[in-house]
Amino acid sequence: MVDVGAQALDDGALAQDFVRFAVESGVLRFGEFKTKAGRMSPYFFNAGLFDDGAKMGRLAEFYAKALLASGIEFDMVFGPAYKGIPLAATVAVELARLGRNVPFAYNRKEAKAHGEGGTLVGAPLKGRVLIVDDVMSAGTAARESIALIQAAGATPHALAIALDRQEKATENGVDVEHSAVQYVRNQLGMQVCVIAKLADLLLYLSQNGGAEMRVHHERVFAYRQKYGVTEG
Repeated sequence: MVDVGAQALDDGALAQDFVRFAVESGVLRFGEFKTKAGRMSPYFFNAGLFDDGAKMGRLAEFYAKALLASGIEFDMVFGPAYKGIPLAATVAVELARLGRNVPFAYNRKEAKAHGEGGTLVGAPLKGRVLIVDDVMSAGTAARESIALIQAAGATPHALAIALDRQEKATENGVDVEHSAVQYVRNQLGMQVCVIAKLADLLLYLSQNGGAEMRVHHERVFAYRQKYGVTEG
């Protein structure tokens, strides 16, 4: 097992440790996968496969360490349904364990007609809100979360995701020159914290394993050459 704490302040080491963890957990896979944009991707990241307590605890630790190292200020955590719900809860627990106790909330897809009712569960949305999600492709979930947060009178301040694919977003079926992460950062003015980027995955593939990993590296690199965005 990787000692996240010992590497916490080294973003590069933290990213490499996370990529290794995702690969070894079977969450980051290689082959041919169709993305929401209709592209054939040589890799796929499915956070839903962090499917036991140990994996979720490790994942939350990576999020919390990355957030604390980023210096991003926030008053509470919000998890968009559905994958963001366990992420928000476990990240809040891990942040508290590390001395940063903040409230958290999440939303339902459908409003509850009985009990407390409504679509929001947990602490009241207020102050600077950090949205926690897994991977952002089109930014649709982020936009929905932003609307919910603003409607509650709070400020959508930052976004934390596990993996930045660093590829062009699509708008109305057409590729654009920016990624969904860049859109959130540059157009919506929100801070973004990522545990690892596609560039970190490429570095991992170039430094680990034999012929099979070299093949994966070639395919992922070719994909980035075709669909990647210019950083900055």
